[in-house]
Amino acid sequence: MVKVLHIVGARPQFVKLSPLYNCMKKNNFKQKILHTGQHYDQNMSKIFFSKFNIPMPDFNLNINQLNHGAMTGRMIEMIEKVLILEDLDYIIVYGDTNSTLAGSIASKKLRKKIIHVEAGVRNYDKFMPEEINRVLTDRISDLLFCSSLESYNNLVKEGYKKLDCKFHNVGDIMFENIIRADISQSTLKNSNKILFTCHRQKNIEKNSLKNIIEAINELSSKYEIIFPAHPSTKKRLDEFNIRCNFKILNPISHDEILRLIMQSKYVITDSGGIVKEAYWLKKPSLSILKSPVWPELININASINSQPIKQMILESFNNLKKIKSFKEKIFGDGRSSQKMVNIILEDFNNTISHED
Repeated sequence: MVKVLHIVGARPQFVKLSPLYNCMKKNNFKQKILHTGQHYDQNMSKIFFSKFNIPMPDFNLNINQLNHGAMTGRMIEMIEKVLILEDLDYIIVYGDTNSTLAGSIASKKLRKKIIHVEAGVRNYDKFMPEEINRVLTDRISDLLFCSSLESYNNLVKEGYKKLDCKFHNVGDIMFENIIRADISQSTLKNSNKILFTCHRQKNIEKNSLKNIIEAINELSSKYEIIFPAHPSTKKRLDEFNIRCNFKILNPISHDEILRLIMQSKYVITDSGGIVKEAYWLKKPSLSILKSPVWPELININASINSQPIKQMILESFNNLKKIKSFKEKIFGDGRSSQKMVNIILEDFNNTISHED
């Protein structure tokens, strides 16, 4: 029996965990979940476990509201204590958060095998915390699962074929949630809504956040802005006394996010997950980042990227109406979790045979 520990801590990781956990359950894996507590708002963590049919975590570290160094260091320390006591074959980390990096470092120091779900993502901004996390995690992982051919090719270009690891393009696991979601009746004709989200560290610094909100304020004179605010973003808006000419909502569930995407005419976000979901649901999106997380979407004209500068945001937004087609299967066929399970089982059996 394969024994795994899933390490999660943020909304997108719960979304990715769901299909893999349930597929592993069908294949008789022994699984435990460790929640670092990185997202501490109930609407951003607890509700996701119940919505996605995942059991509550076996371990909850409740580590949050700290600077990056303190948060990551505390997580490494606490995760290590769990790993020492557990008999595990693999540690599974997701995406690019501090929880991902901490779980990887703690695991590698104890010589545990690491699986990285959503490996190979690059936007080549070395000052972006998520980029640091994903590059370092990839470098010490044993099995790397890529969401797209572009991510796979990034690893090839970086010389991963020469390293002691295996990497595979299995498609994007988040697509499985889109396929299963009950959102068929959510589309609105002649919608005047824009779903807007903003949470990246660079985007909630004073100058960037001021530029972004000023652009959205201008759009709010013509569109209804739907803004479920991340707790960190809400805190910064208050701290910098930045005024929104639109209503600020509390964090909402993943199902509600999908419904709002369907009900909106456009999506403006700095979330790598939401920009993919907008693509799958055939909604034009504008990502606000120095460099896009998913350049493949920009390359096929399914999304547009803008730096966090007011005039650039407005000019880029005006080009969204030109987006009319959405090429299929850039991120796989919706069977990522089973592909991952098959590869893990093969790796596990090969390891056992070599030990014998």
